[in-house]
Amino acid sequence: MDAFWIIVTGFLVASSTGMLGNLLLLRKMSMMGDALSHAVLPGIVVAYLISGSRASIPLFVGAIIMGVLTTFLIQFFSSKGKMQSDAAMGTVFTFLFAVGVILVTKFAGEADIDADCVLHGELAFVPLQTSSFLGLGVPAPVWTLLGLLAVIQIIFWTGYKGWLITSFNPEYAQSVGIRTVLWHYSLMAATSVATVVSFESVGAILVIAFLVVPAATAYLLTDKLPLMTVIILIHGLISSTLGYFVSDALEASISGSIAVMSFVLFAGAFLWNKKKG
Repeated sequence: MDAFWIIVTGFLVASSTGMLGNLLLLRKMSMMGDALSHAVLPGIVVAYLISGSRASIPLFVGAIIMGVLTTFLIQFFSSKGKMQSDAAMGTVFTFLFAVGVILVTKFAGEADIDADCVLHGELAFVPLQTSSFLGLGVPAPVWTLLGLLAVIQIIFWTGYKGWLITSFNPEYAQSVGIRTVLWHYSLMAATSVATVVSFESVGAILVIAFLVVPAATAYLLTDKLPLMTVIILIHGLISSTLGYFVSDALEASISGSIAVMSFVLFAGAFLWNKKKG
């Protein structure tokens, strides 16, 4: 049963972050997900130190503030400092992540946050965090991730036309009066929250992998947004399942193994696309 909950957790993280990663990919901002997943760390630590609680809302607020700040700084340096956007992104997120690591190591006892946990996560401990609901013993992270997935699905499909037009043709969207900046910052805020929710269970490495690789795999197989979404869900399920059994066989990191299997699926899609082309 432990294996089942670990696989479910991996699948839920892949589904949630993959949906957002899909929009980032279409906007040619895939590495922004990488930047945000690192840059929100100081926001998480500071939110905990101020609130003294690991409750979700303070951490979400800290992550959203830091995510918006990261986006603003990247745009500021790229537009005002005559820097390429990728250079600005790399500069900002490495600085903020370094600040986060310093805060974690300095206040580790107070913040109850472990640097290794932030990077690698603790998927193996997910089944131990069981809570009872309607007679079902379901790990608490699963409930949290189910809620996250539901919210992201609602945001994605209710704003489908807006996401579509601002992702594929932002110039046209702006010309017809759509506030592209609002959509942009909404995506950054959602990505920041998804990162925070996923951090404790799977760590930064797997969050980054799931923000980029499933969407990239889907992009190789189709150019239709709804179908890309379905492929992302399938990719998450297969990579989580294979990754768990590989880690069990090798007695290696679960998160690392899932990330490797995610890349294997991407490589398969790449070879299939090349053969088809």
